[in-house]
Amino acid sequence: MIDRLRSLTTGWTYLVPVLAVVLLAFTWGRDLPGGVVALVTLVLAGAVLAAVHHAEVVAHRVGEPFGSLVLAVAVTIIEVALIVTLMVDGGDKSSTLARDTVFAAVMITCNGIVGLCLLVASLRHRTAVFNPEGTGAALATVATLATLSLVLPTFTTSKPGPEFSTVQLTFAAVSSLILYGLFVTTQTVRHRDYFLPITRQGDVIAADDHADAPSRRTALISLGLLGLALVGVVGLAKGVSPTIESGVAAADLPHAVVGVIIALLVLLPETIAALRSARRDRVQTSLNLALGSAMASIGLTIPAVALASIWLSGPLVLGLGPTHMVLLALTVVVSALTVVPGRATPLQGGVHLVLFAAYLELALNP
Repeated sequence: MIDRLRSLTTGWTYLVPVLAVVLLAFTWGRDLPGGVVALVTLVLAGAVLAAVHHAEVVAHRVGEPFGSLVLAVAVTIIEVALIVTLMVDGGDKSSTLARDTVFAAVMITCNGIVGLCLLVASLRHRTAVFNPEGTGAALATVATLATLSLVLPTFTTSKPGPEFSTVQLTFAAVSSLILYGLFVTTQTVRHRDYFLPITRQGDVIAADDHADAPSRRTALISLGLLGLALVGVVGLAKGVSPTIESGVAAADLPHAVVGVIIALLVLLPETIAALRSARRDRVQTSLNLALGSAMASIGLTIPAVALASIWLSGPLVLGLGPTHMVLLALTVVVSALTVVPGRATPLQGGVHLVLFAAYLELALNP
C-alpha cells in the first residue's frame, strides 16, 4: 500500500515534463489568450517541481559535487539558449538583454539563494557549516568572471559606450571558458573533497546516508526527464514573457524588470533544490548550486553571445552602470566575509537577503 501511494505521488513527475514539452510545441511563437497563459503558468510551476525531483535523483546517484553540477549546467545551457533566442527576436531593444540577465542571475544566486539557504540552515541547526576552501574558490571565480565580463566594458575606450571591441569580446569569451573549465576540473577531480558537505566537526560527508542510491536505469530516466523539464521551464517562460512584458509596461516599470522575472522563473529549480539541501544541513551542496549557477551563467553566456554577435545586428552592451557596479562590489565583499569563517549565523543570511532586496528595489525604481 505504501509503495502504491509513493508511486502515485511521484508519478506526476514523469508526466509533467512530457506535458510541458507538448504544450511548448503547441504554443511556441504564438500569441496566447488569457486562459492559455494560466494553463502555461500552471504547467510551468509543475515542470519546476519535477525538475527539482529528477535533479535530486541524479544527484543522489552520482553523488556530490557532480549532482549540483548537473543541475547548474543543465539550467544554464538552456538559459543561454533562451537569451540568444530573445536577442534574435528582440532587435535593438535586446542590446542589454545578456547583461541584464547575467547580472540578475548573479544577484539572485549570490544573494537570494545564498541568503535563503544560510538563513534556513542556521535557524534550523543554529549555525550553517560549509567548507571555506571550496566555497572561497567558487566565489573568487565568480567575482573574476563578473568583473572581466560586466565591469571592464564600462571603462574600455576601444569602442564608444559600455561595449567590448571584437578582440576584447573574444578575450573575455575565451577567458570565461578557461576559468569555468578549470573550476569544474578542480571541483570534480583534483580537489573534490573541498566541495563535499561537512559535519559540524569539520569531517567530510562522502555520501548521503538518508536512502539507498537509485539504480542506473532510474538515474538515466530521471536525467532525460530533467532535460525535458528544463526545456519546458525555459520555453514556457519565453511563451509567457509577452504577457509579463505587457504587465511591466502597464505598471510603468523599467524594461529590465522583464529579465529579472524571467531569471527568477528559470532559477526556481535550483532555488528549491538548494533550500532542500539547506534544510538537511547540507549547506555546501546549497552553495555549490548557487555559486555554480552564477559561474555557469557568466562562463557559458558570454561565449555564447560573443559567438551570436557575429550574425546579430546592433550593439552588444555588457558594461554595468554605476549603481549595479556598487551592488556587485558590495556582494563580493560581503560574500568573502561570509565564506572565510566556514560557518554562518542568521545574520549573514539576512545581510545577503537585504542586498538582494536592494537589487530588486533598484530594478523597480532605478
